[in-house]
Amino acid sequence: MLETDLAIKRFRDYVIQQSRSNLTKSGHNNTSDLYNSLKGEIVSDKNYTIVGFQMNDYGTFVDLGVKGKTSSEKAPNSPYKFGTGTGRKGGLTEGIQKWVQQKGFQFRNKQGKFLSYKSTAYLITRSIFHKGIKPSLFFTKPFEAGYKKFIDTDIMLAFGKDIDTMIDYNLKNIK
Repeated sequence: MLETDLAIKRFRDYVIQQSRSNLTKSGHNNTSDLYNSLKGEIVSDKNYTIVGFQMNDYGTFVDLGVKGKTSSEKAPNSPYKFGTGTGRKGGLTEGIQKWVQQKGFQFRNKQGKFLSYKSTAYLITRSIFHKGIKPSLFFTKPFEAGYKKFIDTDIMLAFGKDIDTMIDYNLKNIK
């Protein structure tokens, strides 16, 4: 199944490359942790082939968005929601505080003085917690496009070529 395996690898590589490109273009590639964590694995057996993708856990939140505690306007179709009590305590605060410090980002108070990184991070975290995170679909869109392009067409054609090759090989061995 040489042709089929090559088509499946092209699908995997396309999804990863496009997902990484989307992360960078959309400004979600701050530390490159998520970018570097994107991987695809192909598992084959006699009767099946499975393509699996993996990324850091928070990648699904970036991709699908998160509903806010008080508003789901930003991510109405997301399966995730802040304030359910199922997530790790303080995870959002830690991530935002790290991001604020890396970017050197600080709000100003009414007198024009800079707020501390901790205060800036608190205000951003509170807003995100209540309003949610808009979905970026950095992974979903390339996966769906790759599925249409490779699974629906290329892999089916490659599978047909592999079947033809096997039939030709078996016919030559019969003679």
